[in-house]
Amino acid sequence: MGMSSPPTRAARGRVLGAPRPHPWRGARGAVGGGGRAEGRPRSPAAARRLVGADSGGSNAARARAWKVELAKLAAETGLAITVCHYPPGTSKWNKVEHRLFAQITRNWRGRPLTSHQAVVELISATTTTTGLTVHAELDTTEYPTGLAYTSKQVAALPIGRHEIRGEWNYTVRPEPHQTPVPARKRETRRKSKLFLCDC
Repeated sequence: MGMSSPPTRAARGRVLGAPRPHPWRGARGAVGGGGRAEGRPRSPAAARRLVGADSGGSNAARARAWKVELAKLAAETGLAITVCHYPPGTSKWNKVEHRLFAQITRNWRGRPLTSHQAVVELISATTTTTGLTVHAELDTTEYPTGLAYTSKQVAALPIGRHEIRGEWNYTVRPEPHQTPVPARKRETRRKSKLFLCDC
């Protein structure tokens, strides 16, 4: 999970690594954690947050668990969260990919990635001559996997589709709501890999 500040501000990045195959709750941790740790002190009067997300994986436009977690986050923080998904196949235009992950890849080039901790340390050591600094952490929290929500449950969330391409662009309003109970639990396989994703 990667976050990068706008070019008009001091260049700071935040990366959350997660040793599990589908870190949709980790995505919530990165978006929420970044909002509290980075965004709030710099913009205390902010009433909303903008998230650019890929269209595949755990934070996909059709991922129901992603939307459930965003709705919980919006209610907890009081922030309206606007999500704009890159259309399928266009994540190469994601600014975080170029401004943050390109620098991380350049920094760890030729170095052995022997453990999760080594990855986190190499990411945290990333800097540029233009002033980019990166904070990295490893989320080792055990989250439930295989949770499934129905389309009816997601439709009841305080999410408003935008007029243009509402399936990819929507705002989660910070309204109290009843958090849906997963309709069923799917079987999932656990792997021991480190997943770094951007949204």
